[in-house]
Amino acid sequence: MSDNNYQGTPLLPKEVLHPFVAAYFSRKHIYQAACQNHGSPLWILESSVLKENARQFAAAFNHFFDKTSFYFAIKSNNHPEVSATLLESGFGLDVSSGAELQTALTLGANDIIFSGPGKTNEELGLAILHRDRTTLLLDSFGELERLKALVSRSDDINPVRVGIRLTTNPNGLWRKFGIIPEKLPTFWNQVKNLSTIQFKGLQFHSSWNLTPDRQIEFIMLLGNILNNMPEDFNQSIEFIDVGGGYWPGEGEWLQFAGTREGIAHKAMDKNLEPVETHYIIPATPIEKFAQTLFNAINKHIFPFVNCRICFEPGRWICHSAMHILFTIVDKKGHDLVITDAGTNAIGWERFETDYFPILNLSRSALQEKLCSVLGSLCTPHDVWGYTYFGNDIQVGDLLMIPCQGAYTYSLCQNFIKPLPGFVKI
Repeated sequence: MSDNNYQGTPLLPKEVLHPFVAAYFSRKHIYQAACQNHGSPLWILESSVLKENARQFAAAFNHFFDKTSFYFAIKSNNHPEVSATLLESGFGLDVSSGAELQTALTLGANDIIFSGPGKTNEELGLAILHRDRTTLLLDSFGELERLKALVSRSDDINPVRVGIRLTTNPNGLWRKFGIIPEKLPTFWNQVKNLSTIQFKGLQFHSSWNLTPDRQIEFIMLLGNILNNMPEDFNQSIEFIDVGGGYWPGEGEWLQFAGTREGIAHKAMDKNLEPVETHYIIPATPIEKFAQTLFNAINKHIFPFVNCRICFEPGRWICHSAMHILFTIVDKKGHDLVITDAGTNAIGWERFETDYFPILNLSRSALQEKLCSVLGSLCTPHDVWGYTYFGNDIQVGDLLMIPCQGAYTYSLCQNFIKPLPGFVKI
């Protein structure tokens, strides 16, 4: 969207927010019982939500594509129970380190893709050892050379399966990933005659996406590349992995500080006062996302390659399946409370810019009130939010922030306070 057409960040309508909150209040007895049994603070994983998200995501793409595979990105939530539940749903696992690969192997995953730059020789060795369950996505020419040195002649019988990751943006920080598409012919010439390494496909990842626009742009570029690649290369492709980054259908909910207007406001040294106004950047529904990607792949890829299409969802799958609960331990004023949990539980200062409703399960009401809800860490940036839903707030009240399953638990850290407990329901 050009600045000339920018009309400001849309407001989050109460017609969207209030039903969202009401749905969780209707289940408050379940969350309260979990805390009574397991203490506060507490992470709650709803396995039924996780499985339904996996079903819905796969169904959206399987409606259009004949051959698909789905790999949950472990980095988005690395609790083993999350991956174990998704294995039960027929997903494979997408790992980005030796530690994640070991987790996937321990869980019994039989279909693993190993992506990411800078794989160590030890990590490559683990993938080689478990080549029957792992496909390596090579990230560079140097990684190919190191892999060649690690495999042995005896591997001719059971070669290591590899894909090639392509760089989607040759400028900026994203150029750290993969090889630039223009070097694909050179890479192919180096790998195609190896008896111990077998090329199987391509992968790209275009960061997080509220819309499919960036993926469509690269799919068009990839189609032009495949049109100019030799026939033996195209025939050898068994899969094309279009990565992850799919944003949940609710869109991105923001505090004023997280909007373009708020960032400009701060740059002018103007104070950002917390208000009850919240903002939303809409996201494309996954069904529309699937249709749009299919149309692009059908037009630009399938004329040259008949292959399986792979997806690496993380955030979309686990976002709404996990919630964090904590208790008020101090009330320092009518508009300031302190909780028994600190934001070390999520690992970053998320709620200074992102908005998620705080629900007072002890005094539920579809009324949002101003109150700074802060954690118990020795830092002023220990913020849960500036409002809560309820008719009052007092010491001992149990609060919940729903939809905290993505890029929170994986980032938690033992900073000052111990980490919350965990329970799967």
